[in-house]
Amino acid sequence: MSIKKILTENNGEQIADSMLMPARITPRQKAKADQELAAHRKKRQESMSSDDKLRYQLMQLKFKLENYIKKGHFEPTHHFGYYLDQYLRVTGRKKKEFAVDIQIHQTQLSNIIKNRREPNESLMIRLELHSRNMIPAIDWFKLHEMEKGYQIKTDRNLREREKQFVTHSLQEL
Repeated sequence: MSIKKILTENNGEQIADSMLMPARITPRQKAKADQELAAHRKKRQESMSSDDKLRYQLMQLKFKLENYIKKGHFEPTHHFGYYLDQYLRVTGRKKKEFAVDIQIHQTQLSNIIKNRREPNESLMIRLELHSRNMIPAIDWFKLHEMEKGYQIKTDRNLREREKQFVTHSLQEL
């Protein structure tokens, strides 16, 4: 049978299935394979340099942040300060030390982490620069915008306060 005929008579999945042999292993074999994989991963992690470990952890945080942003649904527990705190943990920095690194007051940093104060664009740029461009400022910005959108959508008190400034709304016309 010619390759052209195989390709026209079968879809990609059928061709792949015909080329792969299904692996049937017992639960005992699976447990052994899992142990071997875990041992290999542990050995590999132990051989990593501290710079490689930091890079790996920063990439994990970056992907976690990007996936959260792509999801597009803000969760109040995952605010800007939550991810900033995660960044400090990954980099192994104390708040005081990190505040010096990016030249902001320690109290300001603490308030941002605790979600008591909003970050500004300068902080987002500094975070990008501090991470050596591993986590771009635009990702920090998008995270903050998700949070602001959620606040605007759910803050009933703000809506009540602002009603006094609107007269002759379209509903009344």
